Amino acid sequence: MSEEKEARHETIIIAPHADDEIIGCYEILCDPSKRITIVYSGEMNIERKQEAITLRKYKENVKAQMFQNSIPMPLLSIPKENVTFYFPDPINEIHPAHRGWGFIGESLAREGRDIIFYTTLMNVPYIHEVEQTTLKEALLNSVYPSQKSLWEYEKKYILFEGRCKWIF
Repeated sequence: MSEEKEARHETIIIAPHADDEIIGCYEILCDPSKRITIVYSGEMNIERKQEAITLRKYKENVKAQMFQNSIPMPLLSIPKENVTFYFPDPINEIHPAHRGWGFIGESLAREGRDIIFYTTLMNVPYIHEVEQTTLKEALLNSVYPSQKSLWEYEKKYILFEGRCKWIF
């Protein structure tokens, strides 16, 4: 009798902008049991790309980071039961890039994929307080020093996160 190796569950975070993955999915990034791939929008300046790549120095469970304008086919070919995708909320997010990626997530959810929507706005009914706000802010400052002014005065990016799952 041969033993088949159990397939490992994959976590894929779709981040239209470098820093969205920390602002909206910090708690997911901090879960050492999760094996994470992050797909960023390919339309990003070189400074932000270089900053994003430093995330792996701080989070060992981030196994890959990709800069793409669509979801790479190898990620979509992972069996549905072995992957969870995190997409920006297509309804509550107001940035066009967030909404565009979110609608792709909605389409995949309608196909039966495991999709969880997150927000970077913090004005939705499903937000909760982050427990490790000091660590979240430190990670944002370490990885994205060029964006520090965004959360320096707008603490909502550090204090809260929100995720939801739609049922069809």
